[in-house]
Amino acid sequence: MSKLTDTPNPIPASFLRGGTSKGIFLNRSTLPSDRSEWDRIFLGIMGSPDPEHGRQLNGMGGGVSSLSKICVVGSPFPSQVEEGIEVEYTFVQVGIRDSSIDYSGNCGNLSSMIGVFAVDEGICSPRRPGTHTTVRSFNTNTQKIIDTTFPISDASPPTPLLEVPETTIAGVAGKASTIILDFVNPGGARTGNLLPTGSARDHLIITLPDGLEKTVQCSCVDATNPTVFVSHADLSVFLPISDYVQGKSAAITQVSPILESIRQSAAIKMGLDPSAQAQPKIAILSPPQTDEDRSQGVDIVVNALSMGVRHKAVPMTVGLCVGVASNIQNTLAWEIVRGSRTNGENNEMVRIRHPSGIVDVGAEFSEDGSVKSAKVVRTGRRLMKGVVWW
Repeated sequence: MSKLTDTPNPIPASFLRGGTSKGIFLNRSTLPSDRSEWDRIFLGIMGSPDPEHGRQLNGMGGGVSSLSKICVVGSPFPSQVEEGIEVEYTFVQVGIRDSSIDYSGNCGNLSSMIGVFAVDEGICSPRRPGTHTTVRSFNTNTQKIIDTTFPISDASPPTPLLEVPETTIAGVAGKASTIILDFVNPGGARTGNLLPTGSARDHLIITLPDGLEKTVQCSCVDATNPTVFVSHADLSVFLPISDYVQGKSAAITQVSPILESIRQSAAIKMGLDPSAQAQPKIAILSPPQTDEDRSQGVDIVVNALSMGVRHKAVPMTVGLCVGVASNIQNTLAWEIVRGSRTNGENNEMVRIRHPSGIVDVGAEFSEDGSVKSAKVVRTGRRLMKGVVWW
């Protein structure tokens, strides 16, 4: 199909949860071959723009960034098949109050369901029916390979098993099957460099509303998605950061534009478009503070923003980037984790506290300092399969 008028309305779709996000999954074959025609379809599916209410009641969106997502999944090209890639996908972040369509980054949470959707759609076949299978996917946003491993039935045809009560993840009720999400060589996902500025730590000069200038430390790391890390302690010198992370409205009004200014300044240093809200992300880091954190072995506390709003969990690409950054000497994450581990232990997994709970992330490095992989455990669930109007 090459014309929008030829695209069926409604179109086949699945509504799936992956990790702490939900999104619409579309088979690429149902969309126009001309990608410039996709935006109108995606906006219609999500019910955007919704400038007055921001609730997306006229579509499938839920009024927050983690619910305004689409994955377009299709067969790999012959050259990709030669590399062992079984499925290709494009992640789409859809604006809520505006008509923005952002292809600049990937969603780690929804990535965990790409393999499941591909098997369900017959795009690829499981390698080992009756046990676990691994599906190798290629993400067009970041030009990176991602493996997902999940249990599979021995039926004909084999079916991904998502409701085996194996594990839980913070932010989602109940147990479900373990999905291992493995980002292969995730460094430089967007910028081409693990440390896009060439340094583990940078200093940004920002201007406050009263005209005063402040210097802010940050670490700019590009692994799975580019992220700007800032220190809770550093910001709290001149901002009510504690009130901000507690969700107090006055603090949100004061802090939000300054965090966006920091994010945009860092984006420029990273060689990225500062006007693209989805990339880079920004996250506030702090050491564990409570007895509960210490008793649970928390290494670092993360409050991340997505599309300018504090995330109720942690975008998984940000969580994985924290895991990588924690192993890069002199980054803010490395300093905090090193200080948290007072007994000198060197665990492979980094335990992150975020607003909805705890997640363990891991990173494996080569001898030359490059990142071989970044892993995390996710769960997912099929919510609906049918057609969606745009």
